[in-house]
Amino acid sequence: MGNLLAIRTWTAPGTEVICERRAHIANYELASISAIAGCMPNTVPAEGGILTWDLIEPLIRPKTYYYAQTGLIELENTSNMHGGTVYRAEIMQDICERAHAAGLPVHLDGARIFNAAVALGRDVRELTRHFDSVMFCLSKGLGAPVGSMLTGSREFIRKAHVGRKMLGGGMRQAGVLAAAGLIALEEGPKNLPVDHQNARYLAEQLAQVPGVTLDAKAVVTNIVIFSVAEMGIPAGDICNELARQGVLCGPTAKFSIRMVTHCDVDRAGVEQAAAAVRAILSKTPA
Repeated sequence: MGNLLAIRTWTAPGTEVICERRAHIANYELASISAIAGCMPNTVPAEGGILTWDLIEPLIRPKTYYYAQTGLIELENTSNMHGGTVYRAEIMQDICERAHAAGLPVHLDGARIFNAAVALGRDVRELTRHFDSVMFCLSKGLGAPVGSMLTGSREFIRKAHVGRKMLGGGMRQAGVLAAAGLIALEEGPKNLPVDHQNARYLAEQLAQVPGVTLDAKAVVTNIVIFSVAEMGIPAGDICNELARQGVLCGPTAKFSIRMVTHCDVDRAGVEQAAAAVRAILSKTPA
């Protein structure tokens, strides 16, 4: 809802939102960008999900009456479907400055921006200060049971509040959730380095399993995505078997599996997951 509200607030129906081809807003939000905000995603593939201005600029529509006009540029940090890859601060700043010079706002889907900050050794405020709006999750890595936040200027939030009410997102008696969110903000970031270490360890263990294809060195935050195409067994079937063994993960494509470390996963849990994958694949005929 945070991403949708940002898009709806910045754009008008019939405009386009530039984003990476595997961006969350274009693939995993029920086409709400079109169904509710009335926009079309204008996507481009980027290595590791990391857009640059050179990739974005050709997608900006000329000011011609028969083109859908560009309304917003969106970045995702970390990039979920690319395995938690991280934008460098300099790339984000360059995109924001050039977009603003072109008269375009930039929204950050920062669901895991705290993970990015830890990976870069930078402050979240420093990484986000050039954006016009930022959505980030109190759940996921920060550990709250529920909740996300949308940030921006006072005028932007005033408009977003109206949109939130229209979408049924207003809440009352929400103090318990707010308290959990405060704890997540205060305590969650200090635990993220452990999540990243566990993810790298998981990747290293999985990379040694016959039938798994994975570049462990590319894992820099808390998401591990690996291929089982060599086995020829659908990822969904393997995930179902893993679930029966107490390991919860999900397919991202026919032969691709995604695992995520977080505050409820310790090193023993990581070892259990790797061992379960090894056991299942060893029983599967190639």
